[in-house]
Amino acid sequence: MLVILDFDGTLTIEEAQAPMLARRAIQTLAREVLQLPVGQVVAAYRRARGRILAAPQRYGWWVNGLLAGYADEGAFQCNTSTLLEMLGREPGYAQAVAARFPQAEYDPVVDCTNWLFHRHTAELAPAFRETARPLLEALLAHPRRTPVVLTNSLGDKVARQIETLGLGAPIEILGDTRQYDMDPHWPVTFEDPERGPVQVWQAAPERPIDLRRPAYHAALLAARRRDPALAVVADTLSLPGALPLMMGIPFFLARTCYTPTWCIQAVEAHPLGRLLGSLDELGPALDELER
Repeated sequence: MLVILDFDGTLTIEEAQAPMLARRAIQTLAREVLQLPVGQVVAAYRRARGRILAAPQRYGWWVNGLLAGYADEGAFQCNTSTLLEMLGREPGYAQAVAARFPQAEYDPVVDCTNWLFHRHTAELAPAFRETARPLLEALLAHPRRTPVVLTNSLGDKVARQIETLGLGAPIEILGDTRQYDMDPHWPVTFEDPERGPVQVWQAAPERPIDLRRPAYHAALLAARRRDPALAVVADTLSLPGALPLMMGIPFFLARTCYTPTWCIQAVEAHPLGRLLGSLDELGPALDELER
């Protein structure tokens, strides 16, 4: 069995790293992109964050006109959503970003937030959850399970950080999965027992999750061709979890201090969804899945 483990937030203490990531992103924006005093950008960031926290169901990570994930699903995701809201709403900010990213892959604001994330998460010191090392060691020692670490990054950052655990054996990295790569023209549908063929899963009231993620879909298909028995483990639902569930792949939601109730309820209601109170519950949960 391939056990695909999300990196940020699942194996790492994302909630402790997020404030430092936000500070560095704001400083870089102020000095290298917006050419504004840091204090002014901090104030704009706080205004945007306030709007998001007041109505998190309305905000998130928008890519190509589609919502990739909600702002309240994770600490890093909230930071990305706040930057997107700030850069898109503050007068003159979007224009400055467009000048800095004139040949954007998605659009200048999305590319800017991606750049800030990859640049500054690479600078953060490793901060693994207490249960991460014993879990990886147990999976490496298991005769029928292969751990694979999932990331939207290219993989070098993740590989360097995992090396600090001193596991004694390499861990495979499934990188550049682009779970946020949304395509409104992608024709693939998924079977919903209640609604038939869909491209959007109504995970909860006011929480539709768009499934049009061709890059991540291709990565999961390749993993399933390699081993039809696989499972995905992550701390958020929209980005890494919804698509596996709708593809018929078991998904384990690792509960954290920031996990919203709607995510817990959606996962528990799905026949292939499981909730983990801690990563040390994964081994017994996989035993049960294999029975």
